[in-house]
Amino acid sequence: MGTETATPGRLDRFFEITKRGSSVGAELRGGLVTFVAMAYIVVLNPIILSSGTDIDGATLDFAQLSAVTAFTAGLMTILFGVIARLPFAFAAGLGINSFLAFSVVGEVTWAEAMGLVVINGVIIVVLAATGLRRMIFDAVPMQLKISITVGIGVFIAFIGLVNAGFVTATGEQSPPVGLGINGSVATGPTTVFVVTLLISGVLVARRVKGGLLIGILVGTVIALIVEAIFHLGSSADAPGGWSLAVPAMPSSIFSLPDLGLIGQVSFGSFERIGVLAALMLVFTLVFTNFFDAMGTMTGLSKEAGLADDRGTFPRLKSALVVEGVGAIAGGLTSGSSNTVFVESGAGIGEGARTGLANVVSGVLFLLAMFLTPLTSIVPSEVAAAALVVVGGMMMSQIREIEWTDFSITLPVFLTVAIMPLTYSIANGIGAGFIAWVVVRSLSGKAREISPLLWIVAVGFLVYFARGPIEALLA
Repeated sequence: MGTETATPGRLDRFFEITKRGSSVGAELRGGLVTFVAMAYIVVLNPIILSSGTDIDGATLDFAQLSAVTAFTAGLMTILFGVIARLPFAFAAGLGINSFLAFSVVGEVTWAEAMGLVVINGVIIVVLAATGLRRMIFDAVPMQLKISITVGIGVFIAFIGLVNAGFVTATGEQSPPVGLGINGSVATGPTTVFVVTLLISGVLVARRVKGGLLIGILVGTVIALIVEAIFHLGSSADAPGGWSLAVPAMPSSIFSLPDLGLIGQVSFGSFERIGVLAALMLVFTLVFTNFFDAMGTMTGLSKEAGLADDRGTFPRLKSALVVEGVGAIAGGLTSGSSNTVFVESGAGIGEGARTGLANVVSGVLFLLAMFLTPLTSIVPSEVAAAALVVVGGMMMSQIREIEWTDFSITLPVFLTVAIMPLTYSIANGIGAGFIAWVVVRSLSGKAREISPLLWIVAVGFLVYFARGPIEALLA
């Protein structure tokens, strides 16, 4: 009896569950919802990485990529939850994996590309351990931190709308995107998304405990019924099908993971393409990794109510160091740099406030290595509804912006608008930083700007001009 009482007490104290106004039940639900919202990465990351052919004509195996994607995500999510004790789950970053598959491996081998990812992670860890990353974080004005939160909210909602097929590319110069197919919601999967979104929205509005999770479960049941009746199949085979996973009860539940990609790393890129060219690739990786993660953690901590008046959250240094370790781990396992995922906001919306939720999500990712057929039941269209709901929650922070001062309004607006329009958190932060230092300084407020912010803004100018710079180096 005494042991049973003491164990929950130690768990509570370690993760500060009660202190943060949460409960074990809320953390368990939050961790489950975060996993469900992120589970698509076990399929999408392999799709992206396996589509890239390196300079030697080699490609990565899909099944192996799926295994290491789940393994690294599970490992890093648990590690972050135990050390940083925050509900921010990890997985392969979508910006970096695309950059690797479609740009980097055109110049180097896959092993060499992963070596560059490892170097990127080491640099980020050093910046975090020395306190420089924290100094940059603290130098960012509160109004920009709020705009990052709002921008991520719009971005995460846009991801959901695109994943659901509610917003699609038109293929035309104007308008570049439109509603569904030819201006209408014409497919079964998108209709399931709309129904799931409305159900989830109503449950959240009525403050039903587990509202997001219930919405996802109901949406999945609806998707299974729709697929059983209409046999829509995959969109890769026929228009109007499901985008990633076709909802159906699997014939088998278990599959053994192949982790053969772990350790396939080389640092020969510096010899193959030269030191300057390799450093430019590392620079791009560091900037993307650094500011994507900083922006995401800022937004999530604000949404979870864990940030103070300056936007700082508990165990910040630990969080920044472990995030860098995620890049190293992703490179060593060949699954691409692992970083904090904005979809963690789904679990936060469900009540997650501590690292216990991360432990739950991480364990589920590790199980997903063996349960790949089972994880495919929930279609991305259903998970997308949760992202849109969470995006709406994060948008509420916009009320704290000082809209009366245009030297604040323009940088904030650019931050919020450019994130979803370019599908990059780093791009939005960069545009906001540059606009902030230029507009504020020329408005007579130069003394209020931290020297570090100037340095970062110049760094972003180099980042945005990296194409011409790489051409000159070549």
